[in-house]
Amino acid sequence: MTDPVLLDVRDNIATITLNGPHNRNALTKKMAEALCDIIASINADEDIRCAILTGAEGGFCAGGDLEDMRDLIARDVAPYDVANHYKGSIQLHPHALYDLAVPSIAAVNGAAIGAGCDMALMCDMRIASEKAVFAESFARVGLVSGDGGAWFLPRVVGLAKAYELTFTGDKVDAAESLRLGMVSQVVAPDALLESARALAGRIARHPAHALRMSKRLLRDSPQVSLASSLEMAAMMQAISQSTDAHRAAVTPADTNEKRR
Repeated sequence: MTDPVLLDVRDNIATITLNGPHNRNALTKKMAEALCDIIASINADEDIRCAILTGAEGGFCAGGDLEDMRDLIARDVAPYDVANHYKGSIQLHPHALYDLAVPSIAAVNGAAIGAGCDMALMCDMRIASEKAVFAESFARVGLVSGDGGAWFLPRVVGLAKAYELTFTGDKVDAAESLRLGMVSQVVAPDALLESARALAGRIARHPAHALRMSKRLLRDSPQVSLASSLEMAAMMQAISQSTDAHRAAVTPADTNEKRR
């Protein structure tokens, strides 16, 4: 049985691949659980400084698992139990991706539909292939964004555009996603991972502690007061200034030689 999510770590960069090409990498409970486990392992590895999330074989993620949805209908599961089912399945990874300690890049190589679109939005940065397509398509099948898209989407494209994309379910191609600010780059399909790794490499050359604390500061600051953000920044700066990496960066080379 193939692993639902693959992990490759090289040069301080973790590449996470959603591995369900038989159903266009649709998000299953096993995939969500495996993704959470991998993210936990990345958080525990201080050598990892950036993560790339992509999909196997030309697709990013086609959304939720339709077989699972049909099963819930067929078994006539009570609404309360359905809610708990979602909390224990496709709502696992939003928390995990939000808490991913290192900077994250979604390399969107094809369709990112429904839950797949939301998963891309959960990453800090996004690069799209020219073949990428995004859609908040839940309304098309009589659903709402049950995995956090209603929280992440307005933070990326603004509230008015989030309303439009959610209410219409319209597809957004790669060029439009760049215009909307959903992605920062659009590249040829065969250059996608190379471009993502190039960006990750520019990030990973910096000290791990500075990246992890900077990410937390940026992530949390919009939700706290200026005073709280400044307090958090002061504490992080105090920690950062005690590190060898900082001291080496601001100390003249000849002084370092004398210390040795």
